[in-house]
Amino acid sequence: MIDEVHERTLNIDFLLGYLKRLISKRENLKIVITSATIDVERYSKHFSDAPIIKINEKMFPVDVRYVPIQGKSGEEKAENEIFLGILNEISNLPRGDVLVFLPGEREIREFSDLVKNETKSFESLPLFSRLSDREQDRIFEPHSKRRVILSTNLAETSLTVPGIRYVIDFGKARVSRYSYRSKVQKLPIEEISKASAEQRKGRCGRLSEGICFRIFSEEDFDNRPGFTEPEIQRTNLASVILQMLQLKLGEIECFPFLDRPLDRQISDGFSLLAELNAIDGRRQLTRMGKQMSGFPLDVRFSRMLVAGGQLGSLNEILTIVSGLSIRDPRERPVEFQSLADLAHKKREDKRSDFLSYLLLWKDFEVQKKRHGSSGLKKYCRSEFLSFSRMLEWRQLRAQLLSVCREKGMKPNSSPASYASVHKAILSGLIGNIAIKSGEHEYLGTRKKTEYIFPASSQFSRKPKWIVSAELIETSRLYARCVAEIDRSWIEPLAGHLFKRSYKDPVFDSGRGQVLAREEALLYGIPVITNRKIDFGLVNLRDARQIYIRRALVGRESRTKLNFYKENCRALNEAKILEAKSRRNDILLSEQAIYDFYDRHLPQDISSDFDLRKFVKRMPRESGRLQFQPEDILENEISLSESLYPDYLAIRENRLPLKYKFAPGESEDGISIDVPLSVLGLVTQERADWLVPGLVKEKCIGLIKSLPKSIRKKFVPLSNYTELILKDFEYSGRSLAESLADRLFKVSGNLVHKEDFQFDLIDDHLNINFRVISSDGKCIGSGRDLESLRKRFLSSNTDDSARNVHEIEGKGYINWNFDTLPEFVEILEGKICLKLYPAIVDEGDSVSIRLLETQEEALRKSEDGVFRLAALRFKNLWKQMQRNIPDFSDFSIFYVRRGDRASLIDGLLTAAFKATFVEGSPLPRTLLEFEQRLEKRSELYDNLSEISGYVGQALRDSMKIERVLPRESYPEVFKDITSQLDGLLPSGFPNTIPLAHLRDYPRYFKAIFYRLDKLGSNFDKERKRIEKISYWWARYSELGGHCSEKIRNFRWLLEEYRISLFAQVIGTKISVSEKRLEKEWSAIIQENT
Repeated sequence: MIDEVHERTLNIDFLLGYLKRLISKRENLKIVITSATIDVERYSKHFSDAPIIKINEKMFPVDVRYVPIQGKSGEEKAENEIFLGILNEISNLPRGDVLVFLPGEREIREFSDLVKNETKSFESLPLFSRLSDREQDRIFEPHSKRRVILSTNLAETSLTVPGIRYVIDFGKARVSRYSYRSKVQKLPIEEISKASAEQRKGRCGRLSEGICFRIFSEEDFDNRPGFTEPEIQRTNLASVILQMLQLKLGEIECFPFLDRPLDRQISDGFSLLAELNAIDGRRQLTRMGKQMSGFPLDVRFSRMLVAGGQLGSLNEILTIVSGLSIRDPRERPVEFQSLADLAHKKREDKRSDFLSYLLLWKDFEVQKKRHGSSGLKKYCRSEFLSFSRMLEWRQLRAQLLSVCREKGMKPNSSPASYASVHKAILSGLIGNIAIKSGEHEYLGTRKKTEYIFPASSQFSRKPKWIVSAELIETSRLYARCVAEIDRSWIEPLAGHLFKRSYKDPVFDSGRGQVLAREEALLYGIPVITNRKIDFGLVNLRDARQIYIRRALVGRESRTKLNFYKENCRALNEAKILEAKSRRNDILLSEQAIYDFYDRHLPQDISSDFDLRKFVKRMPRESGRLQFQPEDILENEISLSESLYPDYLAIRENRLPLKYKFAPGESEDGISIDVPLSVLGLVTQERADWLVPGLVKEKCIGLIKSLPKSIRKKFVPLSNYTELILKDFEYSGRSLAESLADRLFKVSGNLVHKEDFQFDLIDDHLNINFRVISSDGKCIGSGRDLESLRKRFLSSNTDDSARNVHEIEGKGYINWNFDTLPEFVEILEGKICLKLYPAIVDEGDSVSIRLLETQEEALRKSEDGVFRLAALRFKNLWKQMQRNIPDFSDFSIFYVRRGDRASLIDGLLTAAFKATFVEGSPLPRTLLEFEQRLEKRSELYDNLSEISGYVGQALRDSMKIERVLPRESYPEVFKDITSQLDGLLPSGFPNTIPLAHLRDYPRYFKAIFYRLDKLGSNFDKERKRIEKISYWWARYSELGGHCSEKIRNFRWLLEEYRISLFAQVIGTKISVSEKRLEKEWSAIIQENT
């Protein structure tokens, strides 16, 4: 027997279909279907014209009065006005209570306030499902005042309200309706059917004659559907489908439902089961689906129980699922709402409404052990809990626990973690996740905008990721019973539902595989964004192509496999050949190299790991991966390394050269990496010569850049090329100057270096300088060396150009620093630089610094050692200032060059240097320095000797200046004046070593001799002046360079003067033009 079939619940419709099949197998089966308002003919026909028995209900007549909101005149009346008018009318009719049917709780509260405030003869009582049992029971209590019962459709059939004589029916109800598009259970207010209206009318004809006021027109009533739409056509069918699959009742499309569900509803039910992993692609039960079947629950809750068993949180999930499956036991009476909220808040979890159920359960179980039945009821009343629903909760949990045990699922004995509990919850509620998208808004699945229900513990917290037990749409779409979740939990449970896409696949040399950015959407929610994954796992074909092209052809792989290293070496050599020879027809195209790897690599290789595994597994096969010349070279050539070197030697540092054949690009041609700390050592003169292999092309370019009037003298150019370039190499002079001289020598046509227009030659014929910082980064580049120097050297000292080395320091007044090595090697990026420690004179102390050249370091250290000695013998210095031999006699000749103090300081400095510095190697240890100081006793002798030479030089200089023929022989005047400036330079005498001071008498004797013989043959004199001027000019070009060779060359020029102008005086060493050329070549070689 099935009663109240007019309610057409899901279970009733399923039973009607099941019994339809069963009766065909069991002829003796009797089925009785009862209801007050059904379409009996349809039911009879469904069961093969089953007999119909009609029993007339004993009912009193009911007068139906239609009171439409819109009157005949077209004016609309407010519902509250109509309602109050009807109550006023009823107050004058025979005594009896009033039952008012309203759509929902909000309307009930509004009309309740209306009754309280606007009427005196009635009291109002609400009636809806969320009321506490005690509040619902009030309708059965005796009363003296007439009542207005304000009810939802709960009073239609579920509950009979006594004493009702009048019914006011607004003709609406909230109907639970599932949206297959949004997957949301909606509660829209809809117009009721005729059958429901008749049920409502019948509530006032059971005790006496009654009146039913319908707040709609009779025409409206006649146009309404006859019966309420069955639940099976407005809910998700997943639970029914799961049961049918478990019971093997066949396809749902063929099941004999009284009203067959729509195809889209059936499809939606299967989709939910697939989401829960309950069915496979053929719509057959999976192992998970079989575990889920048998629970008297919504399929989502069944999935949660199975997951709880797997994750060790079954005990908690049993409590939560059973609590969610009954009406909420937490009561909120109208008159005690604030107190109820405070009581419930005590058992509220900060992160999860689901865990609030656990807290409530645990509290109730504790109280149950302490109290009997009456005490427990009292506890429930004080805590605003429904005692009957709490018992129902316990009974359902016990029932579910029994089913779990039958399935072999054991509850956990120790408390489960937050993660394991909510992973289990999430497994059944995948469609209810959401991510925060605004201040209060959340983006839910299928692009729904939802809001956390205000009563939730998470309403004010607003976590980024949430899951909810249900989504209910009223005025807004609300997520109810909400918990915070971790995004990482979603993929293991719902990865099969992800819509994945892969973007920007690229080879990652660090990981040795092709990586892509993965994005994964779960019903429109971005769960994974920009996650790097192995592209070979999802698209092996494309990953293999990228791997070959980028890792192998592009040489981005870091694998150390021998064949790969050899192939890279071969390709590098070929590319360098192309760059050096400025040809692009040596190496085969990248496509040809790609095709080579494509032919020899297996189809399943897309990473370095795959490649290593292949080589290890099949060494013979992998041997074919190594290039042979014919595999990569289109044309074979060879270039001499001397013509195209890989390094340019600047002093003792080898700076790397990079060749690039890329016309139009900024680094076309030769680039040299110059560490910032040695930028000052690179000269434009040397850089102009490029490398020997490009000198010919540059010279031809420079000749072509000459003005036409000069250029036409060298036509055809091919006739001059070999003559010009024979033995043409760097000799310390600029390329333009050397080329101009060579053109004059081979043609007799005068060309000046300024005639060449460097801006007209191709960029690749000028070196590109790349300035490298101490951390190896290029901080500037260009082909204009001078502008780079101004840019970087003007704002950088040696210390700021590189990191300070551990050997460096300052503020030393004694030798209390470590032994000084001859040089140290440091890395500037990838360039190894040789730097030289120097003891630098800072005036009142010395510092240890690393300098770029050995010559500068030695020169600075000489001053530094002097300063340390002077600091050690401060008192002696003061004594010597007062004891300079014959000082008063010669100091008057120094007036034109400086004051007495500077002369005294110069003499003492020269004496200290002669004693402790000159004539011996630089001390590099404390012991060597102390040994040098033992020569202290020689100080006075050296001071006396130096004073004698300086005094005589000052006197001779004064005599010579007086007799110099300024007017008659200006060339001689100019030359000798220049010589005197060189012999008595700024800083004299401390800048002249004692060894050279001893030669000063000879130098001045030669000048006197030259002046005596001046008039004998002036033409020869002029030629001699030209010779010495040429060499003095070349020496002067070296500027601040101060190597031992250069210093010796300077004094060799003094001997050369004697050989030219006073040969009878005799030179200290043999000197000639040839020797000067030899010594000069050695200097140039040393400084390039």
